[in-house]
Amino acid sequence: MPCPFLGSLNQAFTRNYGAALLKQYGNYCPVISRGFRSLGNDETKCPFIQKNAIVSEAPKEMSEDIVETIPPYKYEKFFHDQISAKKKDYSYRVFRKVSRLAADGMYPQALEGTENRRVTVWCANDYLGASRHPVVQDAAVNAIKSYGTGAGGTRNIAGNSQMTEKLEDEIAKLHKKPAALIFSSCFVANDATLSTLAKLLPGCIIYSDAGNHASMIQGIRNSRAPKHIFRHNDPNHLRQLLADSPAGVPKLVVFETVHSMSGAICPLEEMCDIAHEYGALTFVDEVHAVGLYGKHGAGIAEERGIQDKIDIVSGTLGKAYGNVGGYIASSSLLVDTIRSYAPGFIFTTALPPPVLAGSLAAIRLLASEEGRSLRAKHQSNVRYLKLSLLVAGLPQLPSVSHIVPVPIVGADKVALVAESLMKRGHYVQAINYPTVARGEERLRFAPGPFHTPEMIDSLITALIDAFHENNIVFNEFMKNGTCRECSMEYKVEIGQDELYKFPMQVA
Repeated sequence: MPCPFLGSLNQAFTRNYGAALLKQYGNYCPVISRGFRSLGNDETKCPFIQKNAIVSEAPKEMSEDIVETIPPYKYEKFFHDQISAKKKDYSYRVFRKVSRLAADGMYPQALEGTENRRVTVWCANDYLGASRHPVVQDAAVNAIKSYGTGAGGTRNIAGNSQMTEKLEDEIAKLHKKPAALIFSSCFVANDATLSTLAKLLPGCIIYSDAGNHASMIQGIRNSRAPKHIFRHNDPNHLRQLLADSPAGVPKLVVFETVHSMSGAICPLEEMCDIAHEYGALTFVDEVHAVGLYGKHGAGIAEERGIQDKIDIVSGTLGKAYGNVGGYIASSSLLVDTIRSYAPGFIFTTALPPPVLAGSLAAIRLLASEEGRSLRAKHQSNVRYLKLSLLVAGLPQLPSVSHIVPVPIVGADKVALVAESLMKRGHYVQAINYPTVARGEERLRFAPGPFHTPEMIDSLITALIDAFHENNIVFNEFMKNGTCRECSMEYKVEIGQDELYKFPMQVA
């Protein structure tokens, strides 16, 4: 449509005086005014069109059929449905209000619930009580007084403290590696290292144990590298897969020594040898072994004298060492590569001073003679609990490590037994999906050096009562504290020499 204003003027007049006309009257035009609009003008309303009613709104009858109103997505309903599904299959996780006590004579007890009821803790991964050891506590407190509670940022921006370097040197020394690198957690250490390494290595192929922890699975997924899964702790299957792999291609074999849920220990040397035979690097998670095995607490590899066969070892500062954080130890160049390329390391706030100091003190403590004494007491109590379960006829999964799994099939059943134990003063968390597969639910006991035989006896009695209370059948050997066959009194004694006296022979 021609401009109703300019169209009424003579063309010669418009050519001669167009600039002046635009300058004087341009702001009234809805098109021209967009180039030099002034505040408050509504350029969508041309005075000519509005005055002559050339355009009007469509009748309601015409518009109501073609206008479709789509309601916004119901986010809260979606979240409600997701949580309801978790509750229906008993996989919904309830975080117990448990405050562990650290004072002498109180550990391993805790205050539970709003009433602060005293309970004994059986499932914490502070395996040796390092978190409450005076040496570790004093180191953390002194670090706070000297350096504050926070790191102030990433190591690149806030600075690389001397304590950080001392801790990494100590970890490298512990694992007999040239270098180490600490992370905010071992989940991050595993994820960041595996994802970064497999992305950088050209054409890298990953061979992953079927029982690997979620952190390693996450790292493998994030790398987007091709992967093969071998059966849990099965070196023969690993060999079969590697035998079909192309020669000269970078490979990573990824597994852990002590499995967190079953307590199984891998055939470490054999798996490392097979990996190296086919030119692969070994990435071994010793999270549930560091502090607990070996002369200095370096893990299963130290205990078996094969630390040199692991190319990359990952560990945690948050379990036996009683603090928080994770790490890797390997060659200097590999560690420097992860330090330089891994986003999970580069962009994460550094560990704070009290954690650095506490972790350093804990590693040195558990590498000492006192650490060896704690490990001996720890293993004594583990054996006592396993034998007590056996004699009582209670189920337990075969475990050669410090982890004692008691299977109770059904997420509802295992939750009920855990609740029954809590009522009797024993805290152990029910383990269900997705930590373990459906149908493999269990209670996971982790007795430590500060549990006593009396505590274990009380736990066994409570566990028997909990099974009966929830109609769970088991092969009960004991009746009123005596053997059901010969009526001999059940008694197990542990002395300093770790001699065990049982009323019957136990295979």
